[in-house]
Amino acid sequence: MLSCRDFVNNADRLLDRDLRVSTRIALQIHLLLCRHCRRYLKQLHRLVEAIPFMHNKATEEEVRKVMDCIHSHSNL
Repeated sequence: MLSCRDFVNNADRLLDRDLRVSTRIALQIHLLLCRHCRRYLKQLHRLVEAIPFMHNKATEEEVRKVMDCIHSHSNL
């Protein structure tokens, strides 16, 4: 039986389908038994899906707009 640490160390490869069949089956069995690793895998999957939509760096204009919004709400 795999430990949660073993699962976490292989979760990205599970999503990439870059595992031997025996390892993939062991990970799937662990998922059936461990709700924490199911949650971890779901979060990892969401993160991988979100990466293409992330900006590398906020522009000065974006930062200014956010700061203006923060300042306007802090004066209420």
